[in-house]
Amino acid sequence: MHFDEIDRSISTFMRRWGIRALRISLGIIFIWFGVLKPLGLSPAEPLVLATVRWLPLFDGQLWVIIIGWWEVAIGVTFLFRTTIRLAIALLALQMAGTFMPLVLLPAVTFQAGHLPYGPTMEGQYIIKNLLIISAALVVGGTVRRSEEAP
Repeated sequence: MHFDEIDRSISTFMRRWGIRALRISLGIIFIWFGVLKPLGLSPAEPLVLATVRWLPLFDGQLWVIIIGWWEVAIGVTFLFRTTIRLAIALLALQMAGTFMPLVLLPAVTFQAGHLPYGPTMEGQYIIKNLLIISAALVVGGTVRRSEEAP
């Protein structure tokens, strides 16, 4: 087998399975991380509680539970091609809240004296969501493609 044939085969495999793998990965991650919140097992809980104290509508623990189940809903809707649009709408709303600590809690999300260039672990945890947004854009770009298998 020549390099070009191997490369073509690998490229075909990636084209065939890449979007599906990305969509399922998003689903699994959101379901997994989301379910940790209502179970009280999320390492992000202190950050969520510190952020939602600015939102007086509900008790902080109730917000953690709501956010957790919201994330589970995002994950489940990413698992099915027919609900990708809903997944992206739910994700857009969730991401607005996810980035709030960068503004509301800079002392938690950035190293002292290094704003905005030196994020803490919490800041990095938030900033990596840019990758999730990009992945959702890629998956969302397929909702009108009829050639992708369900």
